[in-house]
Amino acid sequence: MKPHRIAPVLVALALAACAASPPPKPQPLPTPQPLPPPKPLHNPLAQWRPSPNHDPRNAVMIVLHQTEMESAEAALLTLQTRNLGGRVSAHYLIGDNGVLYQLVDETERAWHAGASRWGGVSDLNSASIGIEIDNDGVEPFTEAQIATLLRLLGDITWRLDIPKHLVIGHGDIAPARKRDPSALFPWKRLADAGYGLWPRAPLAPPPPGFDAWAAMRLVGYDLRDPEAAVRAFHRHYRGNEASQWLPGDAEILFDLQKQLMDMPEPAVVPITTPSS
Repeated sequence: MKPHRIAPVLVALALAACAASPPPKPQPLPTPQPLPPPKPLHNPLAQWRPSPNHDPRNAVMIVLHQTEMESAEAALLTLQTRNLGGRVSAHYLIGDNGVLYQLVDETERAWHAGASRWGGVSDLNSASIGIEIDNDGVEPFTEAQIATLLRLLGDITWRLDIPKHLVIGHGDIAPARKRDPSALFPWKRLADAGYGLWPRAPLAPPPPGFDAWAAMRLVGYDLRDPEAAVRAFHRHYRGNEASQWLPGDAEILFDLQKQLMDMPEPAVVPITTPSS
């Protein structure tokens, strides 16, 4: 047989073999694994006797941050995804142009505070609203950002009944780890609008024996790293990063202490005991 006639024969034999071969059996689908049972809403060790006398747990302070990134878009990517440094978020982000973004519902814990402490409260994620401000850490904050922030503070403090003086910085609650917002942040501008604690002019000299460290603790600072706490105080109230006491610090702390001590006690809702 000539070579040019062999190829068609081989092709025909191959096609016949394919037609005669049975189709492959379908592989069985993997058996779905049962979902874990849902966690009980109530403690199984106790009898569930519901009471209507409750309300949601609410934030009691507001923590301000700066993103230290190149843009709001970059910050959104970090705040909405897993990243190499660990997952983080905030309730709000304010862009350089004043645009306001909300990322987490106010009733949920945003992961913004990290290891921190303020006034004896150590779970700041549960106790606060976190607001990120688009800023690289060295540039001034824009007028549009501060205008948006002031509107947001007015809204949040009114709706959530957060005391207006409890607007603080990330560097205040984590002085050994964080330095935001930077020394350029206009805390006095916020205070003039009624937000945050700020010394009043004219400052009076403190009395003999005044304890500046005790006043620092009353304001809320964590004193486990004293130099870091003083640096955070100066960043917030003096616009610098000095880690040692400066002239005038005692007068500022004396006034802040007096403001806190003069504040009225929070209203207490009377508790009605069941009649016997």
